[in-house]
Amino acid sequence: MRGFLCGIVLVCGCVQSPRALTAEQRQTTLVALENQLDAFHLAASEADGERYFGLFASDGIFIGTDATERWCVQEFETYARPYFDAGRGWTYEPIERHLSLAPSGELAWFDERLRNEHYGEARGSGVWLREEDNWRLAQYNLCFPIPNALADTVVALIRESEAAAGDQP
Repeated sequence: MRGFLCGIVLVCGCVQSPRALTAEQRQTTLVALENQLDAFHLAASEADGERYFGLFASDGIFIGTDATERWCVQEFETYARPYFDAGRGWTYEPIERHLSLAPSGELAWFDERLRNEHYGEARGSGVWLREEDNWRLAQYNLCFPIPNALADTVVALIRESEAAAGDQP
């Protein structure tokens, strides 16, 4: 057993970690990601499906506000395309945003507070993945933040709704 463990240590010791970005490269990348996220929201607002869905990774995931909304990008596009084709997008304007970048510069994650005319405040979060020389959304999650003071009321409403629906998924 001891020899086996030593072999693992030797093999693991040979794996090289990716190179860390310089401070300038990090800043440039974060600005590019900020612009990319703005372009994502603008494309949705302008009902530009080509630009909007083009920002997702081929195996990207969109998680919507309903508990049943976990769509691969193709499913989400099928759902949203009729709205976009009719010129009806959705507008979420950033209020506050936090971006983080992995040391290798190949992966980034974010969370943002958003404002929507109909729903009020929302929250978006997600993961950017570098595919070749392009950043693509591997996952985007849109939700409605619930103030703690309203949580019990909202949970009760959800339970009532589920009970009325017969606990159907």
